[in-house]
Amino acid sequence: MKNKKTRKIIIGAIIAVIVVAIVCKCFSFVNNYYMATDEAWTFMNEPAEGVKVERVDNTILFEPENPVAGFIFYPGGLVETEAYAPLMEQLAEQGIFGVIVEMPHYLAMFDANGARGIQAKYPEIDKWYIGGHSLGGAMASLYADRHQSEYEGLILLAAYSTKDLTDEPAVHTLSIRGSEDGVLNMEKYEECKKNLPSDFEEVVIDGGCHAFFGDYGAQSGDGTPTISVQEQTTDTVEAIMEFVEK
Repeated sequence: MKNKKTRKIIIGAIIAVIVVAIVCKCFSFVNNYYMATDEAWTFMNEPAEGVKVERVDNTILFEPENPVAGFIFYPGGLVETEAYAPLMEQLAEQGIFGVIVEMPHYLAMFDANGARGIQAKYPEIDKWYIGGHSLGGAMASLYADRHQSEYEGLILLAAYSTKDLTDEPAVHTLSIRGSEDGVLNMEKYEECKKNLPSDFEEVVIDGGCHAFFGDYGAQSGDGTPTISVQEQTTDTVEAIMEFVEK
């Protein structure tokens, strides 16, 4: 009887140690993220003339004076939200009202429905797009799958959709990736193309990498870019604007 009770205590202690170890590992993981560069922060603190940057609830807004469309953006996994300020601010200069959804622990999988209710807050904008980078793009595609009629298009940056988006009316889709991306699973990327509408558009930025869709420095496992982050941002803005203007 005593031995049985002792075994229970030992097993309970072992389980407790394992649980604590898992919790500590998870805490360490979600608190080890890529930080926005000082250059990225200048787009937050010193936006271009005609662009207003402000925080509202769990979003960062990039507001042009005369918006032509809205773009809800989900950041990449474990990337500081502000790293995408250069991209969103430069889109705002072209008339795109940008809304970055700030994700819990910088992981979009914790708030895949982060876009919910955003459009209703800004009824003056009648055309909306949704998208994101890497994990953020994958989560945005999940949301787009359930709300296809609410968006003019889906914009994926170094990302793919695991959901079938081909049901009519299919959401127009733009997929952008860098030729030197070492993080994106290309086998999965190619396989998941079948989930996109037959007329989806793909843009491959020559010399671009995974990390340069944001501005947070080099990412572990990424390829070696042959262009600067500024050049990749410019190319990305141009591709998105061509897509929107169609």
